[in-house]
Amino acid sequence: MSRRTTVTAAALAAVLLLAGAGCSAEEPAPSPVGPPAASGGVPPGPTGGSPFWVDPQSDAARQVRRYESEGRAEDARVLRRIADQPVADWPAGDDPVPEIRRAVAGAAAEKRTAVFVAYNIPHRDCGMYSAGGAHDGQAYRAWVDAFASALGDAKAVVVLEPDAVPHVVDGCTPEQYHEERLQLLSEAIERLKRQPGTRVYLDAGNPAWIDDPGKLVEPLRRAGIARADGFSLNVSNFQTNAAVRDFGATLSGLLGGMHFTIDTSRNGAGPLPGNRAEAWCNPPGRSLGVPPTDRTGDALVDAYLWIKRPGDSDGQCRGGPAAGTWWPEYALGLARRAGS
Repeated sequence: MSRRTTVTAAALAAVLLLAGAGCSAEEPAPSPVGPPAASGGVPPGPTGGSPFWVDPQSDAARQVRRYESEGRAEDARVLRRIADQPVADWPAGDDPVPEIRRAVAGAAAEKRTAVFVAYNIPHRDCGMYSAGGAHDGQAYRAWVDAFASALGDAKAVVVLEPDAVPHVVDGCTPEQYHEERLQLLSEAIERLKRQPGTRVYLDAGNPAWIDDPGKLVEPLRRAGIARADGFSLNVSNFQTNAAVRDFGATLSGLLGGMHFTIDTSRNGAGPLPGNRAEAWCNPPGRSLGVPPTDRTGDALVDAYLWIKRPGDSDGQCRGGPAAGTWWPEYALGLARRAGS
């Protein structure tokens, strides 16, 4: 999944011409622990615990055990900064049920809340690193129904379809798919909200991608935001909490005071400085952000969450593996800088 910044019409046209379809990985001018590092005015992280479930079988947790078995005690200690924190689960696009059932069972046993990302919309990521998604609208409806049914009455947070609405706004998703996409999102919110313990946050991008919150209002409304618990921001991106909060507060005001969540998984050092190509994709020098918590001290911000799994690649850029693939060297870098 890419978290782009805004794109100029000329740049997008050039990219489309070269790529033959959809948006390019070219940063369309920019698209989600430990205390935040210096990041352009980010306030100190909140104190207190987290109500969210920590997966003992996460890639980070398994990597810690591997390092320990290899005698790499210091690397294991550093990587626990990720492994010991709750990170969102991204259930599979073919069959989400087994993974969801495993997570909700684990969370229920500890009386905690599981966090999920529903990421399977047709024409996903408009042909980019995270391209794919359900074959068509009917397949997507069936997938969402299975997803929701597997949640049962468990306490869960679902971040719904990162990129989907912003890619309608920036034109990366072809116009002929817009109406269907917004309808599918509206139906997905309705279906997920039938589950009594589920909170749903529809993704709204980040302030460096869609710089004018007003452009998101009508698409979010058409996508059923009124029935959701709010919107999510900064998923898989690196914008500072201060910048995201200001953007979110403006968007909230345009939507009648809706609440939102912020992905703080990798924003501890803020975004990559300068107008760098693909600044959203495996940028060097980044750091973990504020640990996941619902104690934000902000009436509009329901939670700081680690939606992007720190250490998962953004795509095959800067030497990274395929999008969503665990990359332990990158994870260690994030964790080391969080402790500096």
